[in-house]
Amino acid sequence: MTLTSRLVNATIKRLARMLCRVDDEQVVRIPTQGPLTIISNHINFLEPLVVYTHLLPRPMAFFAKVESWDNKLIGFVFDMWGGIPLKRGSADIGAIRLGLEALENGMILAVAPEGTRSGDGVLGKGHPGVVIMALRSGAPLLPMACYQHEKFWDNITHLRRTDFRIAVGHPFTLHANDMPVTREVRQQMIDEVMYQMAALLPPSYRGPYANLSEATETYLRFPEASVSNVQQTLDREALS
Repeated sequence: MTLTSRLVNATIKRLARMLCRVDDEQVVRIPTQGPLTIISNHINFLEPLVVYTHLLPRPMAFFAKVESWDNKLIGFVFDMWGGIPLKRGSADIGAIRLGLEALENGMILAVAPEGTRSGDGVLGKGHPGVVIMALRSGAPLLPMACYQHEKFWDNITHLRRTDFRIAVGHPFTLHANDMPVTREVRQQMIDEVMYQMAALLPPSYRGPYANLSEATETYLRFPEASVSNVQQTLDREALS
């Protein structure tokens, strides 16, 4: 890591913690080594700033819309952070290849399957692009959810700090079970992944994945010592 990157990262992290009350206690659940695909929601611009600087020093790559590089400052920071330009609305084979290379090199690859910012914090439907990378790489997927920061701009206007909560779930791998990976199968796979992330969010944020009892886990495999994020949340909510 260069002196410039250390200074930029320290400045951004300090600024983020000045503007936000960051609850990052669960970040310690993220493995310290080995390839890993983090599946996260995307509310606004704060996630990459907070998450990247709070996961250091782990090497990380992430997808960002190619238009982000039109801004020279953002492009400079994203290049420094391992950002991968992604052409939205099409199968960007080049971006997928770079994502797979990052995993092959033992890095974290951060993916937001919604494909765009929600703005209000409510989950949208997941797009299945990450499914192909998960099947090809065999790398574990780790659901992570960030929330409570959807009112950032309103808080800034009223000179209030913003809460920023990071919730980290249990990892799992994705398996095709020797079945043809059709469009329908890919969509079921990403829906199963999205339910695991939705389980980390309060009910009002879950959107189309609100009813956790409808979640299936046909293509998911959890380590023996682990547990389904959905089942853990259902058990907890049943007791409350």
